Amino acid sequence: MKDGWNGEREPEAMQRFDNATCLALAVVLIASAGAGTARAQARLGGDTPENASGIVLQRILAKVNGDIITQTDLENRQVAALRQENFAPTSDAVLRRKLVEVTPRVISNAVDELLLVQRGRVLGYYLSDEQFAEMVAGIKEENGFETDEVFEEALLQAEGMTVTDFRRSMEHRILVNQVQQIEILRKVMLTETEAREYYDANLDQYAEEPTVTLREILIAVPETPGGFSVAADDLARAAAEEARQRVLDGEAFGVVAIAVSDAPSKANEGLIGPLDYAILSETVQQVIDGLEVGDMSAPIRTPGGFQVLQLEARTEANPLPFDEVKNSIMDSVFNDRRWEEFNRYLEQLRGEAVIEWKDDELERAYEQYEPQRVSPPRANN
Repeated sequence: MKDGWNGEREPEAMQRFDNATCLALAVVLIASAGAGTARAQARLGGDTPENASGIVLQRILAKVNGDIITQTDLENRQVAALRQENFAPTSDAVLRRKLVEVTPRVISNAVDELLLVQRGRVLGYYLSDEQFAEMVAGIKEENGFETDEVFEEALLQAEGMTVTDFRRSMEHRILVNQVQQIEILRKVMLTETEAREYYDANLDQYAEEPTVTLREILIAVPETPGGFSVAADDLARAAAEEARQRVLDGEAFGVVAIAVSDAPSKANEGLIGPLDYAILSETVQQVIDGLEVGDMSAPIRTPGGFQVLQLEARTEANPLPFDEVKNSIMDSVFNDRRWEEFNRYLEQLRGEAVIEWKDDELERAYEQYEPQRVSPPRANN
């Protein structure tokens, strides 16, 4: 629908699983919740049809400063994580392993997001009725939804959300974004002087790749069913030596290349390049390193046959001018500082939070994932 708070496009891989996969996912999600049942559903006054009220009680997995994370929250996030990776399980066992992999990150992001949302509310941010109505109107117009009913049905089919769920999700995104803007970005600065210092200390990162321009004469060695024959090699080597001698005797390298070379470059007088030095084979690099511009090599054996090379031109690995890379440096270093400041901020929120776990396995998953946190969570519920 819309872009995320960090400017990244929401993943388009939100296709629905087929019925069999959905059923398998539901089974595994229920089994993965740990000791107890997955979602405790109860009707007031008992569970018989005669006195059922339709009220569903959800299993609470954790409380973060009093706000709850439910089994449904976890399941929705797990499904979103699998969709985001375009994950298509081939069996329940594969799905179980994948859930074990993603759940620590999912529950960690759920806690972190909730801390940011709570902070946003403390700062006075919220999604007003007018803002939400405007948002929905824009989505309806963009997608050609003529009525609220059509929009609600499309939302349920595509995202599995009610309008209430969608509003909650959008409000979380807004609050996370506002906290980012106010509490994080205003503390992060990078001057041009600092960018210049970074450039000077990391010149190798901003150097152009060295290149070479060559001329070649190739005498091909035909491959037989048994591989290359010694006789064929000897004949090709002799022909390459003869071509090289013609150049030494005064003929232009390009003229000889047109006359005898088996390489496609013969049409261009043997000229190839400029070539990135790094892509050349080690054998060719060693030969070129010993040549000055205008020098010619002895015949060398390459996969195609015997080559005689002439160094036409060479460029060194010179750093790009600072002005050409300044914006790139400003962006990358700024982003690094932003993540560092964000992580410091979240560590403070976590340290001040009261987290009550109702599921021991999820608590362990959260604690195990903690050292891996490197970037901000995106609102997802």
